[in-house]
Amino acid sequence: MLSEWGEVGLKRAKSGKRWLKKGKSGVKWGIKRARKSAANLGKGALKMFLGTHEPRLDDKGRLILPAKFREELAAGLVITKGQERCLYVFPSQEFSVITETLKQAPVTAKSARDYSRVMFAGAHDEIPDRQGRVTIPQSLRTYAGLEKECVVIGANTRVEIWDATSWNEYLADREKSFADVSEEVFPGLF
Repeated sequence: MLSEWGEVGLKRAKSGKRWLKKGKSGVKWGIKRARKSAANLGKGALKMFLGTHEPRLDDKGRLILPAKFREELAAGLVITKGQERCLYVFPSQEFSVITETLKQAPVTAKSARDYSRVMFAGAHDEIPDRQGRVTIPQSLRTYAGLEKECVVIGANTRVEIWDATSWNEYLADREKSFADVSEEVFPGLF
């Protein structure tokens, strides 16, 4: 038997629209885009960001985006605080989708308010220059502990910027558990 939110979520998921779903630990929200993405494949759909790159910050706090990411980010991007003290970089179009999703969260949910405040208060929009450089504001550099050596990774629909030492520690800690996964993390994927 589905809860009220579950029924709404199921109906909207079937139609490809936004959905809300109440979970054990509070309210979870998201967008069901599988049908839309499949229909738009090859029609200007968002590309995946893949790979690991190691650019450096210059003295002015600018970072050169990896060449393979530039086309997707050329029209504009949003840099904001991410989990594990990294920075998330979204194409402006993708950030708009996230914004619409967060609008669906009930204002009465404290976790939704907290998350939105931190995410939007730290957000910085930018258009890369001709060399593919973006300026990372000091507050975001401080949050992520960015000095000179950085790691930029593709993380599906977003790019993440990490301090090189933090990334290497994170990866060393997580690769073993990734390699040892013996159950489905995402049902039906593998």
